[in-house]
Amino acid sequence: MTEGRLPIEIESVPLASVVSALHGTRPFAGTPLEAMKGVTFVDRVTARAGATLVEPGDPMRAYWVVLEGEMRADRHEPDQPPATVGYARAGEGFGEVVLLTGKPLAPFALVATQDSLLLRFNEESFWAMLACCPEVRKSVLADMMIRLRTHQQEALHRDKLISLGTMAAGLMHELSNPGSAAKRAASQLRENLHRLQELSLRMGRTPKTQDQMDCMHSLLEHAMKDCARPAMSTVDQADAEEAMVDWLQATRVENACRIGPALVDIGFNHADLECARAAFEDGSFSDALNWLEALVSSVSLVCAIEESISRVSELVQAVKKFAYDERSSARQLDVHESLQSTLTILGHKLRIKQVGVVKCFSASPSTIETRGTALSQVWTNLIDNAVDASPAQGQVEIATWNEPGWLAVSIGDHGAGIAPEVLPRIFDAFFTTKPQGSGTGLGLEIVQRIVTQKFGGKIDVESRPGDTRFIVRLPLDKSSSQAEATSPTP
Repeated sequence: MTEGRLPIEIESVPLASVVSALHGTRPFAGTPLEAMKGVTFVDRVTARAGATLVEPGDPMRAYWVVLEGEMRADRHEPDQPPATVGYARAGEGFGEVVLLTGKPLAPFALVATQDSLLLRFNEESFWAMLACCPEVRKSVLADMMIRLRTHQQEALHRDKLISLGTMAAGLMHELSNPGSAAKRAASQLRENLHRLQELSLRMGRTPKTQDQMDCMHSLLEHAMKDCARPAMSTVDQADAEEAMVDWLQATRVENACRIGPALVDIGFNHADLECARAAFEDGSFSDALNWLEALVSSVSLVCAIEESISRVSELVQAVKKFAYDERSSARQLDVHESLQSTLTILGHKLRIKQVGVVKCFSASPSTIETRGTALSQVWTNLIDNAVDASPAQGQVEIATWNEPGWLAVSIGDHGAGIAPEVLPRIFDAFFTTKPQGSGTGLGLEIVQRIVTQKFGGKIDVESRPGDTRFIVRLPLDKSSSQAEATSPTP
């Protein structure tokens, strides 16, 4: 046969003809032929360098032993080059993880890095060897433990990178909006300051009366008092702007159409400007209002910059809370703040899918003792899953309340729900219903481990079509929670 245009030769041979070669491998060293009861034939596989023996998702119900050469396991991700996850070299076996964990499909591609010679035992032969050959069984189980541990460590690392990538992507989008707004406002402010300076120089050519100075001082105080804007409906705003523009045009003020909306936006009406109308002559009155508009516009731009910087500071604080140093000392954490920080980080994803969040924070007290980022990781996984499960323009519901000795947090969605046959396995390591390459199968396992082992808490799930809720219960008393977490299970 051929695979990827490179030849792979498969030949069924008697076990007796290859037993001497098997004795040179670690799993079969010292195992005599007569001990391998139930195994009569094996497949001898010859593969050229570069040949692919198994593709991801192919059935893989066999155990392999490398006699010569080397095999490489590659994980394929969408839109990414293959990532190498391990090697099997001459004298080593592989394939036991798939058989012993009951997964019928290969998780990786198996590629020959050199011209290689392998022996392939079918599933029946594999189980026969485990039953009758203690040394083979010991070696196979040891290999499985090492590979599972390596796979778990790699999956945990991938999960952290995925969380970090999600957080970084969301943060970049969150920072982009206030950053762009501040940049635009600063650019416009530079133009305004130049115009304000020209108007100030023009107005300074003539002396000012006391009435004029008092009026300008009053208008200045009105414009500079704060960044709050009067709350007006769209219709009221349009009517006020139209009335202001008509009054300015009637009094022969230059740039009336530009000045009017800016003055209304900061809270002026034409009655506030009567002092200027009485104190200034026609030409100087127009200059005075243009100067006032330049000042008002500059104040508005400063307010926009201030608001943008405040938003950036909020995001930085949210990330700081999310990524708190794991080696820090124990501290009191407000769960409500922790949930809000996670929502801030995931805000971009919520907006993309147009998913709303309904919060009902009733817990009081709402603080627990913690250290590091573990609890943020719990909220991130649960909220992220809820968003994924929610239909477009749906809602994620987050609620907190107190029970005797516990602080409870519920995170729910209105998606399709979890199938009854899947529900008992959702906290199992490496179990996922997502397409291959889309999930590690460790998110909920990590959540359960953090809640139960790190906090001595509990996690339950209730699911039916249209209503799925994960309920996390965290102990309010740390000493009692540790005692319960370490007590033997009945």
